[in-house]
Amino acid sequence: MSATTQTPRGSHQRTLRTATIVSTLGGLLFGYDTGVINGALPYMQGDLGLTPLTEGLVTSSLLVGAAFGALFGGGLADRNGRRRMIMVLAVVFLVGTLACTFAPNTEVMILARFVLGLAVGGASVTVPVYLAEVSPSARRGRIVTRNELMIVTGQLLAFIFNAYLGNSFGESGGIWRWMLVVATLPAIALWIGMYVMPETPRWLASMGSFGEALSVLQRIRSQSEARAEFEEVKAMAVEDAKARMGSWADLQVPWLRHLFVVGVGLAVIQQITGVNSIMYYGTQILSESGFGREAALTANIANGVISVLATFVGIWLLGKVGRRKMLITGQLGTTTALLLIGLFSLVLPEGTGRGFVILALTVTFLAFQQGAISPVTWLMLSEIFPLKIRGLGMGASAFVLWMVNFLVGFGFPLLLAAIGLSNTFFVFALLGVGAMMFASKYIPETKDKSLEDLEHHFKQLAGTQPGP
Repeated sequence: MSATTQTPRGSHQRTLRTATIVSTLGGLLFGYDTGVINGALPYMQGDLGLTPLTEGLVTSSLLVGAAFGALFGGGLADRNGRRRMIMVLAVVFLVGTLACTFAPNTEVMILARFVLGLAVGGASVTVPVYLAEVSPSARRGRIVTRNELMIVTGQLLAFIFNAYLGNSFGESGGIWRWMLVVATLPAIALWIGMYVMPETPRWLASMGSFGEALSVLQRIRSQSEARAEFEEVKAMAVEDAKARMGSWADLQVPWLRHLFVVGVGLAVIQQITGVNSIMYYGTQILSESGFGREAALTANIANGVISVLATFVGIWLLGKVGRRKMLITGQLGTTTALLLIGLFSLVLPEGTGRGFVILALTVTFLAFQQGAISPVTWLMLSEIFPLKIRGLGMGASAFVLWMVNFLVGFGFPLLLAAIGLSNTFFVFALLGVGAMMFASKYIPETKDKSLEDLEHHFKQLAGTQPGP
């Protein structure tokens, strides 16, 4: 009897673990494709004849594509399923990567980066929702934030591959094409893996496929857990049956509108810390701080390493600390680091000494950002929206997130040229104070609650408190 009980237990744990690993390859691609341009761009300049304007367009076209991929990806995932949407995104990742790799001119590169951005944005929405909907409530925090770990791992891999290829084969023509084409491998693995993975039980229930939903739960839960959770999922699906496909009209309902504003606010405060000014322009920041060009390229890898290590810590903390507390603590840490970067870059004399101080502070900033703010943001966005607007809410919030990302990425070098390094970081520190005020007033706690419990909780909460 014991052996009979243990076999399915091990099986369901393996299935859930495999689904987590396979689906988060979308996060790995997200990270790699956003990070690889940092090292590839200098090598593109000669081959494609880039000007400062076209450099900006090549970099930011992916972010614009990601905004629209996020906006429409959520709705498509609601209609066609999370699993099927991830498979489509794997194809778009592959096509976009190949188009970038073989781009003969700047115009094709900008278009190809936009297409690649559609996949990045779609993955940023769909993968966290997939993970949230297959996860048991007690482990949802740690499982969903594996995607954030894969994002920063992808960025670190991009920095490492760029450094290796650039230092070893930098004199070879078109080395940037090899930097880009590496991303085809995880794209192919993502499609193959998702082909054999299950759809989420909550989406199946929302479509009325209760038998399939129970079957999937029995693959990823013990028998007793599957039956108990199925009753919750079925009850909520029946409750939402009249409006299971979310639309903008649903936002006329006060409690849904409240959550929508909270989700958009989460997206904004995650980006106005200026994290991607460091991820996209880290080498330039370190060069401005006193490092030489080659030293700055090497030192920038530290930013990728600390991002990965901090995300491990963040995943561990999510099992022990409330989401809201982590978010506010992370904002306090990043705002303090930004203030100190501005202060020390103002008072310290230019040179390697100032460079190491700024490097230490950027690493500290990323420890708080990637260890607290980023994992909490993507986790909460995946869990605060009720089933009927989950795709819509995630899509709209991620659209705003990517557009703020675009504004930060596009505006940072302009701010740097106009007001200098110190004042630029003072601006981000001021925005961080506003982010803390928003979080402390509006962000709810979601730890240790099932997605169905959260929906009931938010309905009751919105009935007793005014929305933001």
